[in-house]
Amino acid sequence: MLVIRLTRVGKKKQPSYRVVVQEKSKDPWGSSVEQLGHYNPLTNPATLTVQEERVRYWIEKGAQPSDTMWNLLVDRKIIAGEKRRVVQLSKRRKEKAAPAAT
Repeated sequence: MLVIRLTRVGKKKQPSYRVVVQEKSKDPWGSSVEQLGHYNPLTNPATLTVQEERVRYWIEKGAQPSDTMWNLLVDRKIIAGEKRRVVQLSKRRKEKAAPAAT
């Protein structure tokens, strides 16, 4: 399965990311099918530069954006939808939340 995700490049403590299309099972730092753009979280506001038509093309072909990439694309109104929860609760927090919910 193909996935659209971020792969980290840049120096230590200066993260920069490439937006790439890869096989889900591949190493994020390995080879990719296509590079679609880049993301720099250090600028204010963070900059995302992507080839919108290529992103839409790959989604039509069945590529799934990662949760973080999905949220970035929704923010930029490249795709429609609601944001996804990226941070997962730990087992301990889930156990605490379960009795409180009932």
